[in-house]
Amino acid sequence: MARRKKVYEGKAKILYEGPEPGTLVQYFKDDSSSSVAVPSTLEGKGVLNNRLSEFFMSGLNQIGVPTHFIRRLNMREQLVRMAEIIPLEIVVRNFAAGPLSARLGIPEGTQLPRPIVEYYFKDEKLNLPLVAEEHIVAFGWANQQDLDDIVALALRVNDFLSGVMMGVGIRLADFRIEVGRIWEGDFMRLIVADEISPDSCRLWDMRQPERPDGTIPDPQPMGDVYTELARRLGVLPSNVTHTMKPTLIN
Repeated sequence: MARRKKVYEGKAKILYEGPEPGTLVQYFKDDSSSSVAVPSTLEGKGVLNNRLSEFFMSGLNQIGVPTHFIRRLNMREQLVRMAEIIPLEIVVRNFAAGPLSARLGIPEGTQLPRPIVEYYFKDEKLNLPLVAEEHIVAFGWANQQDLDDIVALALRVNDFLSGVMMGVGIRLADFRIEVGRIWEGDFMRLIVADEISPDSCRLWDMRQPERPDGTIPDPQPMGDVYTELARRLGVLPSNVTHTMKPTLIN
């Protein structure tokens, strides 16, 4: 294979120059991107995340939500559109958990009155601080129209993902996405970029066994979430399994 130019390497993915102008090859590693203490490497995770992200991105494309995904190339790589990434992680929360419960004292598992969209400045050295719209506009990361479009995009992704997860017995507590800008001539639009996988979602299993008294316990975090989610969605490669139990979104 010809040597490829590396464009970027993060915790869980590597980006290489694509075969055509305006494209990149996104390679999924087995390393964990969770901020919670989990095994640093999960054998087979990259293969599963490649398949899962393909599933979700393709589904979004089909319902008219634009993404950077073009097609899967092999077990660990997919071809994506090059985009200017807005330096924010956009988090949509449907249930109280993690940082929201810690900040506001809301019991974990409480359903929120409506989905809440939060912004985190994408800087690992600063620990991804929560920021307000005023910060985003003042520092030029995005303008007000961009933010309106980002919220609309994030809520459409939430509707899609929540429905898909509910259909296989999983509750989508929260998730994060990244958004990028692409240009088509003089026209700019925003698209969903990066990935959608268990690395970026907090998922609770609704298929809990009954208690001795006949009641069903509240949904619990899924064990071996990569394999189990791929199995339920029907995208599990037959030659990839692992038994790790990673924790999800920060």
